[in-house]
Amino acid sequence: MVIGITLGDQAGVGPEIVAAALGDGRLGDWYGDDVEYRVIGERIDAHSGEPDVASARAALSALEESVRLAEAGEIDAIVTAPVAKEGLHGLGFDYPGQTEFFADRLGSDDYAMCLSGAHLTVALVTIHVPISTVSGSLRESEVVRVGRLLEAFCRKKRRVKKVDGGPRIAVCGLNPHAGEGGAFGDEDERIIRPAIEKLNMGVVSGGEVFSGPHPADTIFKPASEGLYDAVLCMYHDQGLIPLKLLDFSTGVNVTLGLSCPRTSPDHGTAFDIAGRGEACYESMLHAIKLAVELV
Repeated sequence: MVIGITLGDQAGVGPEIVAAALGDGRLGDWYGDDVEYRVIGERIDAHSGEPDVASARAALSALEESVRLAEAGEIDAIVTAPVAKEGLHGLGFDYPGQTEFFADRLGSDDYAMCLSGAHLTVALVTIHVPISTVSGSLRESEVVRVGRLLEAFCRKKRRVKKVDGGPRIAVCGLNPHAGEGGAFGDEDERIIRPAIEKLNMGVVSGGEVFSGPHPADTIFKPASEGLYDAVLCMYHDQGLIPLKLLDFSTGVNVTLGLSCPRTSPDHGTAFDIAGRGEACYESMLHAIKLAVELV
């Protein structure tokens, strides 16, 4: 098994967290010599904390090379260090983020953004869209589509709480108190509840894997205590705020629905601390670990 790892924007913390993760003895303890780790991309003489065109170009080149290697069967999964989207956009990178890049390059229309840590796993129905457009972007079919990807991911993970042969997934409502019967918006009853019914009808093992819609201000506590294996969230910050609050060091960003597993740390380039030896590499270590487990 070969895991390909990009360095991200090399003016950020990518190179140091990759080196630290690969030097951590836990990888050897977990997998021995069964896994090869291949760093992708040319090392450049980047200035820590000072991203420029050269560091952006190197990051983009590594992303493109990782796709080529995956399609050629030379690597079995991709782990990506953080990139600076502003720098990439200056080079014509026409994607909101790495999630959308890999979905396009690997030919997947059925994909989703998921983050998984020690306490929580969350998936997002809408991703990088303005909060003002979330309600209008929400579709029953999208809740169903992403819910099915999340269920498949939960079934692949080793530690899930089985109920009737499947995982337990809580579905967040969109509005305060999940709409409270239409008092605070109708999306929860009009869009989300019918989607949950369709999701449960499609559960292979039978039973009700999905429950909700749950109020977003109360569901994450029982989920973090292990009563649920994952939470299906309606928009970006609804899921990422609790995930990063509880699992910032162990959280991993994983793109669901790709032909090749792709994971990433749940943090950014951290230009402000790059090169100081202060960056925590735990999220990168767990990103590598999850990539191996998915393969």
